[in-house]
Amino acid sequence: MAEWLEIILRFLLAAALGAAIGYERERHGKAAGLRTHTLISSGAALFTLASIYGFNGGADPSRVAAGVVAGIGFIGAGVIFRGMRSEGVAGITTAASVWVTAAIGLAAGAGLYLISAIAAIVTIGVLKIPKVRG
Repeated sequence: MAEWLEIILRFLLAAALGAAIGYERERHGKAAGLRTHTLISSGAALFTLASIYGFNGGADPSRVAAGVVAGIGFIGAGVIFRGMRSEGVAGITTAASVWVTAAIGLAAGAGLYLISAIAAIVTIGVLKIPKVRG
């Protein structure tokens, strides 16, 4: 029972941290908002949890993490592609927030509570820095 509570806590932490980042993106009208970031963080955590607990020691969590990192690149590329404009490329910051949200979900799923929370706080702080126009 205690193991299930740990698994649930990790998953819910990942979802909450992803939602917090996504809320910030959504407030600014970005392509990837609350739902996208919540799903990315939750999915990354679920892949991590499945690799840790679901295969009776038969899966290597680092390989699963590498797969998540590679897969999230496609979503990030889609965000950038959607943001392409005649004056240049847009969406790179949102794509980066998608990427770091996946990492936060992986960390939360692995039980790294403190660093995943700190990373989410830092990410939100960075996203709040006004864009310098030159």
